[in-house]
Amino acid sequence: MTTARRTGVLGGTFDPIHLGHLAVADAARRMLALDEILLIPSLVPPHRAAGPAASPFHRFAMVAMVCAAHPYLVASDIELVRPGPSYTADTLRRLHAAGYAAWQIFFLTGADAFAEIATWREYPDVLSLAHFVVSSRPGISAAELPARLPDLASRMLTVHDEGARVPDQTAPRVFLLDCPTPDVSSTDIRSRARDLRPIADLVPSAIDRHIRRHGLYGAPPEPASAGVRGGGQLA
Repeated sequence: MTTARRTGVLGGTFDPIHLGHLAVADAARRMLALDEILLIPSLVPPHRAAGPAASPFHRFAMVAMVCAAHPYLVASDIELVRPGPSYTADTLRRLHAAGYAAWQIFFLTGADAFAEIATWREYPDVLSLAHFVVSSRPGISAAELPARLPDLASRMLTVHDEGARVPDQTAPRVFLLDCPTPDVSSTDIRSRARDLRPIADLVPSAIDRHIRRHGLYGAPPEPASAGVRGGGQLA
């Protein structure tokens, strides 16, 4: 007998993707024995006043670079190809239409964002569209959420050990991962890139190179590499 694949879903502006995102994805994969994790850049983030600084092309390219180095990560453009705000409920329904059952989907988010779940579009119905996996964030632990959200406490389950494979057909739950993740901010990365300060300890090396090469976030683009001596320059 084979078991169905468990698919994590990590959405965000990824402006840029950084080591904090990857730590959350890896923790969820290990703790809940997920088979793959979709990384889904948003086109228009609904909870941000300003749009992303980098274009959808660059944000997706950076996500794809990261996925190339981690076999369990899969880049998805499901939100980039659809106009308008990228609402979680809409994305989860599109995954259902693509063949995923609600119990196969594990939507990854931070404790800070989940603490505001009542403000999300289609709350509380959105919680029936997938399992939610909530990771601790600097300033708010996932362990605090049952007290903060007493109406949802009965749906929450703290995961203590690695490899807790959720049985097939389990009704959507809220899994709490109280494990440390790096305190990394895309806002800080963009500021550092603009000021030509190092970001190598905050993003994968391929992302650092991409940002510098293309002059993203206000940094001057690096000059093109010299070509063969006596010839032109390589693009």
